[in-house]
Amino acid sequence: MVHWQIPDPHAAAEVELDDGARVVLRRHGNPEGTRLVLSHGNGLAIDLYYPFWSLLASRFDLVLYDVRNHGWNERGDIAEHSIATFVADGHAIARGIDRTFGSKPRVGVFHSMSATTALVDDKPGKGFAALVLFDPPVYAPNADILGAEARWGRQSQGARHRKTHFESTRELADGVRNAPAFSRLLPGVPELFAETTLRRKAGGGYELRCPPEYESRICDWALAYLLNPDPRDFACPVKVIRADPTLRSPFGSSLDLDALDGLDCDFVSGATHFLQLEKPRECVAVMVDFMERLGLA
Repeated sequence: MVHWQIPDPHAAAEVELDDGARVVLRRHGNPEGTRLVLSHGNGLAIDLYYPFWSLLASRFDLVLYDVRNHGWNERGDIAEHSIATFVADGHAIARGIDRTFGSKPRVGVFHSMSATTALVDDKPGKGFAALVLFDPPVYAPNADILGAEARWGRQSQGARHRKTHFESTRELADGVRNAPAFSRLLPGVPELFAETTLRRKAGGGYELRCPPEYESRICDWALAYLLNPDPRDFACPVKVIRADPTLRSPFGSSLDLDALDGLDCDFVSGATHFLQLEKPRECVAVMVDFMERLGLA
């Protein structure tokens, strides 16, 4: 049995957001290296991505954070749980990182929901030296919007009916291990999934850190953030790293890699939407190659 043991961070600090909510920053890795700021997908936690970011720790200065109502953060008002709020949160988090750990160039490394948040900002990449975005919902101009709407609807319904309470972390790990959408995860990742997305309840058992209704709310509004980005609007170089477009997946592959002129886009062969948890070394190789070409590694 593989067991992923996440080390304690070198430092941790809270950032107060505009509405008074708080997000916990954690620092790992090499403080002398290029700073990477990392976050995660809907309903997940950045600690779940340890198989990916652990490969970066010897070389880079890593600052991790969970999106509000996820991971290490306390649960807040569902009315503030939206991509628009996450965009504003990102600005406060960036200021908090500089204030807490010192100011230096940073590269944003984001997956899915947090990648969407980066792309829908007024000036995507403002304040970053570069962005590396894993499998954001980028759509070509000729995309099947009705198909995308149906897919997001299914995801919303699936999230809304997700089980919230578990007798043990093993119960969720077994569910993840047996789910077709997670069939390509590395060994030990189902257990890590349970450990990082559940919290112990006072009365016994465990509950999801991000409740199903919060996760579903993001899916409900996904079509409002359909992305057909114009690279001319980017404030910094942007690399998009996608799932293998030849694989069938409940999350699909929404982009014809040749459809958007000027977008620096690549894919990881044999990987689905959860590519960093399936083929982390390949993900790191593509990302570091991009950074080296920019002189950021």
